[in-house]
Amino acid sequence: MLHSIKAKDYMTANLVTLSPDTNVMEAIRILLDKGISGAPVVDKMGRLVGLLSEKDCMRVATHAGYYGEAGGKVSEFMSPDVVTVDGDTSVIEIAKMFMEKPFKRYPVVDDNRLIGSISRRDVLKAILAIHEHVW
Repeated sequence: MLHSIKAKDYMTANLVTLSPDTNVMEAIRILLDKGISGAPVVDKMGRLVGLLSEKDCMRVATHAGYYGEAGGKVSEFMSPDVVTVDGDTSVIEIAKMFMEKPFKRYPVVDDNRLIGSISRRDVLKAILAIHEHVW
């Protein structure tokens, strides 16, 4: 049963996203205001180009320490190599990925366009829903 449940069935579709040109200090403000630990970075066509996490934002502090100024564009601090899943990836495969990697969520893409995000919690919801439906 779990093999038939896909990422797109349990992903979060309404995401806070950032632009590569967004000022990183504004991005930090957005993360704090929204209470989120990171956000996907998308270009004008909706293609995923990176991810800005709290850890990436720590580089803003070290950059300021070295160069005497805080700031710059999100593109200067984001992680450009993002591990993603396709909307049709089964939650079983995603659960395996979560066990093998330290990530808490994966961006869900369709033809490199961001369509959502699936978290560990989303996978747990899928497991519980199947359990309650079958047993």
